[in-house]
Amino acid sequence: MGSFYISFYDSPIGLIKIVANEEAIVALDFVYKRSKESENDVIRQCKIQLDEYFKGIRKEFDVNIEINGTDFQKKVWQELKRIPYGQVRSYKDIAVAIGNEKAVRAVGGANNKNKIAIIIPCHRVVGKDGSLTGYAGGLWRKKWLLEHEERNSK
Repeated sequence: MGSFYISFYDSPIGLIKIVANEEAIVALDFVYKRSKESENDVIRQCKIQLDEYFKGIRKEFDVNIEINGTDFQKKVWQELKRIPYGQVRSYKDIAVAIGNEKAVRAVGGANNKNKIAIIIPCHRVVGKDGSLTGYAGGLWRKKWLLEHEERNSK
């Protein structure tokens, strides 16, 4: 197993911890405090893309990511990446899209296990009635991200 690099990004909605290996981002998550940092090119590229995203310029990320999970989780996460910027889908929509319409709760579980926030846009998944439901980073962050994307997609 290779080295991991850890760095932090000050976003408008709080501190984001970025973890990468030599080739890809492996985790991106909201945290409350910094720890020891080390950067590589993958992290530097990710920070540039996060800057562009938060400025409303970047609509899609193309930084390399490495996702680790079950086959089902990976299917869900790939589907999340297909949700267009500024749009939302319900858990049911995702379940149908991956060919398992009865897996609504499992989709929610996979969403919750997403380790690469924002880049894998789990914030774009809402309840069937459009309500903002579970977001590990906090519902206020989910609301902010959705409003930010809506504003910048016009």
